[in-house]
Amino acid sequence: MASRKSFLLRLDPAVHDALARWAGDELRSTNAQVEFLLRKALAEAGRLPEDAGKPARRGRPRKDGGTAGDAD
Repeated sequence: MASRKSFLLRLDPAVHDALARWAGDELRSTNAQVEFLLRKALAEAGRLPEDAGKPARRGRPRKDGGTAGDAD
């Protein structure tokens, strides 16, 4: 897996609370919700780099190491 960059993001507490609620509604972490929204905005603006890695898959990894779409 490619390394991930981390950085400090300062938010108004009310904005953070709203973002955390939204993330919870969609069963994402707050961090995953921020990345989802940033990727969506970049794609809509035509600025998402072609070499940007795919977003992390949601949910717990399978024990057998396969992917969710694999036939059993």
